[in-house]
Formats: sequence, structure tokens, C-alpha cells
Amino acid sequence: MPPLTAFVHYTAPPVIGGVEAVMHAHAQTFGEAGYPVEVIAGRGEQAAMPPQTDFRLLPVLDSLHPEASRFNAQLEKGEVPSTFEDMVAALVEELSPLLGRFDQIIVHNIFTKHFHLPLTAALHRLLDTGRLKHCIAWCHDFTWTSSNSGHKVRPGYPWDLLRTYRADVTYVVVSQERQRTLAELFQRSIEDIHVIYNGVDPAALLGLSETGRGLARRLGLLEADLVLLMPVRVTQAKNIEYALHVVAALKQQGTQPRLIVTGPPDPHDAASLGYFHTLQDLRRQLDLERETHFVFECGPDPATPLFIDYSVVSELLRSCDVMFMPSHREGFGMPILEAGLLGRLVACTAMPAAIEIGGQDVLLFDPADDPAQVAQRILTWSETNSAQRLRRRVRQSYAWPAIFHQHIEPLLKGNR
Repeated sequence: MPPLTAFVHYTAPPVIGGVEAVMHAHAQTFGEAGYPVEVIAGRGEQAAMPPQTDFRLLPVLDSLHPEASRFNAQLEKGEVPSTFEDMVAALVEELSPLLGRFDQIIVHNIFTKHFHLPLTAALHRLLDTGRLKHCIAWCHDFTWTSSNSGHKVRPGYPWDLLRTYRADVTYVVVSQERQRTLAELFQRSIEDIHVIYNGVDPAALLGLSETGRGLARRLGLLEADLVLLMPVRVTQAKNIEYALHVVAALKQQGTQPRLIVTGPPDPHDAASLGYFHTLQDLRRQLDLERETHFVFECGPDPATPLFIDYSVVSELLRSCDVMFMPSHREGFGMPILEAGLLGRLVACTAMPAAIEIGGQDVLLFDPADDPAQVAQRILTWSETNSAQRLRRRVRQSYAWPAIFHQHIEPLLKGNR
């Protein structure tokens, strides 16, 4: 069973803020990976949580809770309220049975920010008495080193808790710069602080529907080095076998390509079906079954063909790197305009839209050219185009699913 994880923060969505946005992304990514999550906060709503995420409202955790606000006003003046320890004890009493249920506690900012020092002290107390299991402190910001809030803390208890390192806590920061700052604040080696960057949700940014999300996942689009899309039906005029040889050459160069053909063969045309079967045979011969996909084969149920409409083809075009058309003939070549508007490389044979509109801004080749040479031209573009290099790096390393599996999941499994 995956560990049961709690996220703890002052506030949660729909409250708008950087930490809240990261928590929402984490909750969604955990849920998609099969890890149950409960968000515990002083402000927030269940309706704003991702699917499969529970929400527990605990108003006393809110940094703007009346008692916490009153304490903050005194603490910022350097005065410890006489009832400070009473609130700490009350928080310990309330949090102990609640947090004790979880295998993992991920605490956002509370260990390094001054917004609710009784809560910070209560979490330390729970750790001191062994009532919390694996605790991860996700430290986005630090009061002690902040030019805006550093004047609000003083040497001594409870402010020193915000610069106290604990060996029983796993510390995470969001950049190497923050890693150096926190290590210096804690007077520890930087190896004691993990760096896990914030990420992006490619499906949301690319506007993918549920169908598009499912295809991107099943086709491995995020993991690929280079995604070539052929928005065409399976007919001999489209010269799909040439595309297979280009992909084979890219694979031989050590890259991880994907070739996606969006259209199906004509089920009523024996010639079209026969051509498709030759493509399947060629795919096997070239060992490209992982790299080449016909969308209509890639539905959730392998026994049921998948047919997609223009909107999903558009989603795949937004998700690809290269719009590839090695056609023997085209009346116009509409995908050239669509790919051009989206800023994707167009690699194609001569057709009216390419010659008359694309001009020098498309990668033109002849279907008689050696596929290995065309592959090398595409690969050269991929390696020399700075926007493409960054695009590939972000989707492979800084999409939330990649961040989860490469960096967060090892922490959850105790691999510190």
C-alpha cells in the first residue's frame, strides 16, 4: 500500500498563493500516482481540491486565526505572550491524534516562516515526543534571511525554532540558491538539504482534454526526446514508410523519438488496409513498436479502435516538436499553416503551402533523399534550437509527473 500522506499549511486552495498552487499540484500528482493525500489547513475548501484528495479544515492553523494574529502582533515586537505555551499545548493535543494517522507529513513553510509560531512550536513538540512519523519540511521561504520579514524575529525561543535543524526531518527547498541559504542558516552541509524544483502541468498548459491527456500518457510524449506528428490518414500517398525509416535513423543516433500518426486506414478500402499491414510489418522489422504509434490503435481498450476529431489532433499538434509530412503529393498542405501558427518545426516534402507560404522557414526534403540525412537535419535543429532544448528539458525533468517519480517518490520511500 502507498503511504498515506498529509499536507499541512496555514491555508489551501481556493486561497491564491504560490505555496497553495504548489500544494494543489502536488496533491494532483500524488493522486495520479496512486498515493492518497489529505490536505490539512486553517483555510480552504474541499471543492478546490483535485480528485482523490481529501480536505480537513482546522481553523486554528490559519495564520490569520484571531489568537494567532494577536500572538503575531506581540511576537513581532519581541514579546512572547504569557499564554503562548497554552496555545502550543492545545495545538499538540489537537494535532497529535490527527497527524498520527499518516505515514508521511509534508509541512509547507511552517518550520521556516514566522506566521504562526505556536504551530511551529507544536510541530517541534510532536517530533520531540515521537508522535509524528516521517516528516518532510517543504521550505519555500525563510523569515530569518528575508529582507522583508527578517526584522520580525529575535534571537531566542520561539524565534530560534525557525533556524533550527532537526535530524528527524527531511528538508526540501525549491532551488540551489535556497539550498545554500538554508544550509547556511542551519549551519549544515548543503547535502542535508534536498532540492526539488517546482514544476508545470503540461496537460493544463497545452489545453489537453481527457482524451488528449490519456494519449500523451500512453504514447510517452513527455518522456520522448523528439515527437514527430503526422496529422494524416493512413494512405500510400502520405509515404508513412519513409517516416518510419527516419524514426529508425533518429533512434540509431541515440535519441528517443516518437512518431504519431493521427488518422486511421480506410476500413472499407482493401488497399488502405493492406498498406497499413505493411506498415505494421515494417514497424516490427525496424524495432519501432515503442517509438511509432497509430492513434486509432491507442485507445484505453486495445480491442476498440480510437477515432479522434480535429480538436484532439490540435492537442497532439500542440504537444509535438515536429510536424512531419513526407507525402508524395498534397493539394495544399493545411497542417503546415497550423504547425506554423503553433511554432512547431515543419519538415515536409514540396507542396504548395510549403513552397509558396513556408519558404525558407520550413525544412524541405525530397522523398528520394536518404532518410538518415533527413533525420540528421531534424536532429541538428533539435540540438541547436534553444527554445526546443528548453522545451525538451522542461517536459522531461520539470513536468510534475517527472518531478514526482524522480525526486519526491524516493523521499516517500525513505530514500533520503
